[in-house]
Amino acid sequence: MRLHRLDITAFGPFGSTQSVDFDALSGAGLFLLHGPTGAGKTSVLDAVCYALYGSVPGARQGGQGMHLRSDHAPPGTRTEVRLELGVAGRRLEITRQPPWERPKLRGKGMTVDKAQTWLREYDARDAAWKDLSRSHQEIGAEVEQLLGMSREQFCQVVLLPQGDFARFLRADAEARGRLLGRLFDTQRFADVEKRLAERRRATEARVREGDTALLADAHRMQQAAGDAMELPEPEPGDPGLAEAVLQAAVVARSTARERLDIAHCRLAAAESAHAAARHALDEARELARLQSRFAAARERAERLTERAGAHREDRQRMERARKAEAVAPALELREAADREHREATRAEARARSALADVYGGGDAYGDDGAYGDAGASGLAAAARRAAEELGGLDAARRAERRLAELAEERAGLDRQERADEDVLSEADAWLDGWDATRAALQSRLDSAQEAATRAEQLAVQREPMRRRLDAARTRDRRAADLAQARQRTEESRRRALDARAHWLDLKEQRLTGIAAELAAHLTDGEPCAVCGATEHPAPARKAAGHVDRETEDRALAASRRAEEQHTEDERRLGEVREALAAATAEAGDTPTARLAAEADHLEREYARARHDASALHAVQQELRRAEQEREQRLADRQQAAVRAASRLTRRETLEREQALLEAEVEQARGGLGSVAARAAQLERLAARLTEAADAVRAAEAAAQRLKAADARLADAAYRAGFDTPEAAVAALLDPAAHRELQHRLDAWQQEEAAVRAVLAEPGTAAAAQLLPADPAAAERAAAAAERRLREAGSARDAAARCCAELDRLSARAAEAVRRLAPLRAEHDRVARLAALTAGTSADNERRMRLESYVLAARLEQVAAAATVRLQRMSSGRYTLVHSDDRTGRGRSGLGLHVVDAWTGRERDTATLSGGETFFASLALALGLADVVTEEAGGVRLDTLFIDEGFGSLDDQTLDEVLDVLDGLRERDRSVGIVSHVADLRRRIHAQLEVVKSRSGSSLRQRGA
Repeated sequence: MRLHRLDITAFGPFGSTQSVDFDALSGAGLFLLHGPTGAGKTSVLDAVCYALYGSVPGARQGGQGMHLRSDHAPPGTRTEVRLELGVAGRRLEITRQPPWERPKLRGKGMTVDKAQTWLREYDARDAAWKDLSRSHQEIGAEVEQLLGMSREQFCQVVLLPQGDFARFLRADAEARGRLLGRLFDTQRFADVEKRLAERRRATEARVREGDTALLADAHRMQQAAGDAMELPEPEPGDPGLAEAVLQAAVVARSTARERLDIAHCRLAAAESAHAAARHALDEARELARLQSRFAAARERAERLTERAGAHREDRQRMERARKAEAVAPALELREAADREHREATRAEARARSALADVYGGGDAYGDDGAYGDAGASGLAAAARRAAEELGGLDAARRAERRLAELAEERAGLDRQERADEDVLSEADAWLDGWDATRAALQSRLDSAQEAATRAEQLAVQREPMRRRLDAARTRDRRAADLAQARQRTEESRRRALDARAHWLDLKEQRLTGIAAELAAHLTDGEPCAVCGATEHPAPARKAAGHVDRETEDRALAASRRAEEQHTEDERRLGEVREALAAATAEAGDTPTARLAAEADHLEREYARARHDASALHAVQQELRRAEQEREQRLADRQQAAVRAASRLTRRETLEREQALLEAEVEQARGGLGSVAARAAQLERLAARLTEAADAVRAAEAAAQRLKAADARLADAAYRAGFDTPEAAVAALLDPAAHRELQHRLDAWQQEEAAVRAVLAEPGTAAAAQLLPADPAAAERAAAAAERRLREAGSARDAAARCCAELDRLSARAAEAVRRLAPLRAEHDRVARLAALTAGTSADNERRMRLESYVLAARLEQVAAAATVRLQRMSSGRYTLVHSDDRTGRGRSGLGLHVVDAWTGRERDTATLSGGETFFASLALALGLADVVTEEAGGVRLDTLFIDEGFGSLDDQTLDEVLDVLDGLRERDRSVGIVSHVADLRRRIHAQLEVVKSRSGSSLRQRGA
C-alpha cells in the first residue's frame, strides 16, 4: 500500500483545505512531519486513518462525527477528507464527509446532513476515475479486504505509536497478550478453549447425572436387599463408580437367590405341618360333635318324660276348641255388633260433649241448652243456621287479614328505622375519628417513605464506602511494604556504591600498574606496543597486590549486578509508592478502624431504613382501605336519610288505612278477640252439630243390630253342645293360641321322633363310649401351624419380590452403565483436551494456554524480526528474545527480554534507558509491522509513519536509527517521521511542516 495524495477540508485544526503530496515526499525515502506542539501533526495521521476506516485511531476514537469538524472552518464549508492510494495494483480514491450541522437553506435554525462516503478507481485505459460505491458498509469491507488489516492493526503497523510499544516493552505478560490478541486475532483460539471447557462441563454434567441415577438405583437395590448389599464409596463422576455398583449388585442378587431357595424349603415344610394340623383338627371336631350330639339327645329324652302330663292336657283342650269352632261365626257377629254399638254410643257422647264445649255454657240459638238431649233432626237444623251465619263473615275476615299485614309492615318499618339509626350512629362515630385516623396513617406513610428514600441514599453510599475501606486496608499493607522497600533500596544503594567504589579502586590500581602488565608481554627484538622500541632495558615489574584484568572484570561484574539489583529495588519501591498513593487517594488519611466503624454504622443504618421502608406498601394499602371505608360510611349515612323520609310518608298512609279497617272488624267479631275467632267458632259449631246428628243416628242403628246378634249366638251354642254361650266362648281359641297349642303338639311329636333317631345312630353311640375330645388344643395347634405357614409364605414372597426387584434394578443399572460408557469416554477425551488447552494438564509441561501458545509463537516471530534492526541500531549490543518463563499462577507467560552483548547477560526490557527504550520499541514496531503484514496476506506496506521519541537519542544512536530507517528505501518504502526535534530538520530534507495560527493550522511542504 502506498499513499499518493491527501486533501483535508475543515478537519481537526485545519479550517481551510490543505493538501499533502506523498509522492513528492516519498521520493527521498525519509520525510519529516514537524511543527509546534498542538499544531496538528497527529491530525494528519488521523485524517489518513479516517479516510480508510471512517474513524480515528486510539484514544481519539470518541471524537467522531461533528466533533471532527474544525472550529476554525466557515459555517458553510463542509468537513471532508479525500485520500488517494495505491494497493494491490489498483489506484483508489476514498472521500469521506462526516455528519455536520449547517444553517438551514430556508428559514432560521440549523439542520444536520448525514455522513457520506465515495469510493472511486482510476482506469488507466480510459484515463478517468470511475465510481465504485457510495455505501459506508461496502467501502469499509472493500478497504479492509484490500489491506488485509483491521483498523487496530493498521494503527499499529502503519502509524507506529512509539509510546504504545514502549509500554509494550515494559508491560507484563497479560498486557502483551491483549495487544497481540487484537493484532493477530487469536480470539478463535480462546473460543476453542472456551468451547472445550463448556463441552467438558456439559459432558461432566451428563456423566454426573448418569452416575447420580446409577447411585439412586444402587440405593433402591440396597433398600431391597437390606444387609446383603453395601453401597459403593465413589461419588458421582468417579471412574470406578459403575464397576463398584455392578459388583455390589451381583453380590446382592446372589445372596437374594440363596435366601429365596431357603424360603422355598421352609414354606414346603410349613405347608406339610399345616395340612397335618388341619386334619387333626377336623377329626377332633367331628368326635366332639358326635359326643355332644349323643349327650344332647339323652337330655332331650329326659325332658320329654317330664312334660308328658302337660302334653295330655294340650290334646284335650284342642278337642274342645274344635267343637267350639261351630259357634265362632255367631260369636264374631255378636262381638262386631257389640263393638259397633259401643263405638256409636261413645261417638254420640263425644259429639254432644264437643257441642257443649262450643257453646261454652250457653246457646246462641237457644238459651235453655236443650241441644244436649235433642234428636238428630233438631241438631241438623241448628247446623244449617250456623253455616248461614258463617257465610256472612268473608269480607270481615279479609279486612282482618289486611290489618295483620299492615301491622307486620309497620313492624318492618320500625325495624328498618332502628337499623338505620344504628347505621347512622356507627357511621357518625367512625367519621368523628376519621381525621385522627387519617393523620396517623399519613404519619406512618410519610415515615415509611422517608425510610425508603433514606435506604436508597444509603444504598448509593455503601459501595463507595466498601471501596474506601478496602483501599484503606490496602493503604495500611502498602505502608508497611513501603518501609521494607525503602530499607531494601537503601541497602542495595549502599552495596552498589560500595561495589562501584571497589571496582574504581581496582581499576585505578590496575591503571597504576598497567606498565608492569604491558611489560610482561615484551620480547627482545619485538617492538613495544606503546613506544615501538625494540630494546627493553628496564621493564617494569609487578608490585605486591597487583590487580590484573580478570580481577577488575570480576569487580565490574559485581558492580553491575549490584547496580541492577539497586535498579530493581528502586523499581519495586516505585511500584509500592504508586500503589500506596492510589490507595491513599481512594481512602484518604482516615484510620482503617474508623472507616470500618463508619461502614458498619452505614450497614446498620441501611438495614434499619430498609426494615422501616418495608411497611410502606402495607401502610398505603391500609390508608387506601380507610379512605374507601370513609366513602362507604358517607354513602350509608346518605342512604339512611333517604330511607327515613320515605318511611315517614309510608307510615302515614298505613295509619289511615288501619283506622278504616279496625272499625269494620270490630263490628264483625261479635265480642270475640277477632273475626277469625268468631268464624272459627261458627265453623266448629256447624261441624259439631252435624257430627252430633250423625252420631245419634249411628247409635240407634247399632242398638238394633246388637239385639239381633244376641239371639243368633244363643241358638248356635245350644246346637254345638254347650250349656251357655259363655261356655262356648271359653272353649274357643284365638288364632294365636290355636297356633301355639298346635305348635306345642307338633313339636312334641317331632322331638320324640328326633331323639329316637339320634339314639339309634351307631356312630354317635360309639363316639359316646370314647374319651372326651379336645378341639381347643387341636385348634391352637392348627393356628400355630397356619401362623408358621403365613410367615413362611410372607418370607418366600418377600424374597421373591427382592429377587425380582434386584433383577430389574440390576438390568437397569447395567443398561445405564452401557449408556454411560460412551459418555464417560467422551468426557475423558474432552476433559484431557480442555485441560491441555487451558494449561492445567500435566502433559502441558509449560502450563501454557492455547491462546498464549499461539501468541508466544507470534511474539517469537516479532522478536526475531525486531532483532535484525535492533542490533544495527544498538551497534550489535542488544538482541530481543522471547521467554517462556512461568509467571503468575505457575503458567508460562509472554516474556520479552533483551540480551546485552557487552555483558553476555539476559535482562528485563524494563531496565533499558530512555533512548534504548525508544530504538528498542522502534525495532519492535518495525518487526511487528513485518509479521502482521505477512499475517495479512503479504500486502506490501510502502508508507510508514513513526510518531515521536527521537529526542531521547544521542547523536550516534540517532545516526544509527536513521540509517536503519533509510535502509527501508532499499525496498522502495517511504518512512514519515513525526517529531519536533530540531536536529532532524537538518538531517532530513523532505519535510511537511504544520504551521499553527489563530485562524487554524496549515500545511507547508518541502521536497528533497
